[in-house]
Order: sequence, then structure tokens, then C-alpha cells
Amino acid sequence: MSQKLISSRIVATTLVIPSILTIAGLSSLNSFITADFPLQPETVFAQDQQSQSTLSGQFMGVGDGIHDAEGIAKQISLEDGRQFVRFENFKVTNGPDLFVYLATDKSASDFVDLGKLKANNGNQNYQIPSGTDLSKYNTVVIWCKAFSVLFGSAELKA
Repeated sequence: MSQKLISSRIVATTLVIPSILTIAGLSSLNSFITADFPLQPETVFAQDQQSQSTLSGQFMGVGDGIHDAEGIAKQISLEDGRQFVRFENFKVTNGPDLFVYLATDKSASDFVDLGKLKANNGNQNYQIPSGTDLSKYNTVVIWCKAFSVLFGSAELKA
């Protein structure tokens, strides 16, 4: 690559990126890179809407050296009545056909399906269906449907 082309790219990056960040309301490249963007629009928490976390738990892997999970699961309630399970600093071993369940225990014999795991790394949100009894379904489970294998879980407690 020629020196001129490299310089052009550096100038374009230096001039264009800050402009985009300013338009997006972000003041620095660092805040842009580390900003936590939800993966789906329906899980965006409105800035003017208050949220409250009442239950949380620490993810634990299975302990077999293969299926590992870490991070925090939090139950978030919004003013409009919607509830979410939020994963923070989340990491799980990648695997096929992984789903997020709210279950009565780690065996996932009785559960509420929150959907396919969005990513095996990072903060993410899963809407809890209205009417779900969190005193009964109090364990967040990362479950492989294809092989009926637990990858990790977090018990939600006050």
C-alpha cells in the first residue's frame, strides 16, 4: 500500500469518525467502542424510563472443564410492566443450538423459553413473558437443545 493511500485512510478516519460520533451523540471514540448496544431494537430501555433490578445471580459453568459460563444475570423491571433478564459481563463456551431458559432447576425439565442465545459473549437482554412466576422459574439456564446439555446457570435471588 502506498504512503499516500495510508495517509488518506488515516485522515478520513480522523475526520469522519469524530463527525459520526458527534452526530450519534457520543463524544469520544472510546465511548463509541465500549458503548453497550442492545442486539435487538425491542430490548432498548428508554432513557426516560426507570428500571429496577430486584433479583440477580452469578453464572456458573457445569464444572466439567468443557461447558463454562460466567457473568451476572439480573431481572430488570421497567415502569411499563415489562421484565427482562439482563446478562452482564457474560461469557459462555460456544456451542450448537444454545437457548436461554428460565427454569425451576438446572435440569430444565420445567422451563420458560426466552429464545436463542444471542451471543456467547457480552451484555444482552431477554424479555420475560408477562405472567411468568419468577418465584418458580428462578434459574437462568443456558441449554443446548440439540444434545440436551447444560452449559451454565444462574440462580436469581433477592
